[in-house]
Amino acid sequence: MASEPNIYHFDEVAKHKDGYDCWLIIHGKVYDVTHFLEEHPGGDEVLIAATGKDATDDFDDVGQSSSAKELMNKYCIGDIDVKRAPPPGKKYSPRVDPPKAINKNHAILAKLLQFLLPHLILGGAFSLRSTFKKE
Repeated sequence: MASEPNIYHFDEVAKHKDGYDCWLIIHGKVYDVTHFLEEHPGGDEVLIAATGKDATDDFDDVGQSSSAKELMNKYCIGDIDVKRAPPPGKKYSPRVDPPKAINKNHAILAKLLQFLLPHLILGGAFSLRSTFKKE
């Protein structure tokens, strides 16, 4: 009896993104390629750059050999939860809470500067112009 494949949420896969722990998503499957980094013909940087997103497009664009595709089976650790994964090629953006309200004093100062700064620049330009015209 075959066991159920591991299903990984994208948040979990995205945590594995460096030379010590590198997971990729390709065609809906999750691959732990940490031990393959040094062997990869394109260098480890190529694989590390493909983390944090669905790397299917990157993989397909290279035109992988059939032996490379067979080798992938060795590194497959499960499937991605497709309901929550980004589309292929799109970098993952973790949910970020909106910033807290800006201090009211800072908001007032910003609006005041938006109004005064152009006027100060124009006033300075006119005073310089009139100074040079008098000479």
